[in-house]
Amino acid sequence: MASEQKLPFKISVLVFVRNAAGDLLLIERMHSPNKGLMSPIGGKLEMQLGESPFECAIRETREEIGLVLCPGDLHMFCIVSEKGYEGGCHWLMFLFDCRKRIDKLPEAIDEGAFRFVSPDDIFSGKVKIPDTDRLLFWDIWRERRGGGLVVLSADCRAGVRADLHEVICDKNQ
Repeated sequence: MASEQKLPFKISVLVFVRNAAGDLLLIERMHSPNKGLMSPIGGKLEMQLGESPFECAIRETREEIGLVLCPGDLHMFCIVSEKGYEGGCHWLMFLFDCRKRIDKLPEAIDEGAFRFVSPDDIFSGKVKIPDTDRLLFWDIWRERRGGGLVVLSADCRAGVRADLHEVICDKNQ
């Protein structure tokens, strides 16, 4: 087996928030990773505090867009491990669909400006999103936002190769 590259490991959340019309709230990132690209809100876990993925999603949503949530407002639909993302680190990400809707576009923050985007524009390629997000997250969000969980890993060191590990279906699906 080839020697594995030793890189920092980061744990984060992404929260997929919609308005009443079903448009998704995305932020155009002003900083790396994904500078200049649109993505859902989110951030890194405060691991030194023992923060859980749900606690992080609730905190990041409140900090970034002012939407106050409780755990029941969130559905974790995907866990993904990315190896060697942009050659800089490994990521473990927890993806959440937010059941609570947002009424208006939040003001821009240091991390970027917000925009509501229709799912059709995302899936048609009209919105500039990270390639890994397009390949890994969005189809899973479309299929599992209402229930179920997908667990996968992706090797981003030479292109993107993903391995599906488990799909847990909601009993109503």
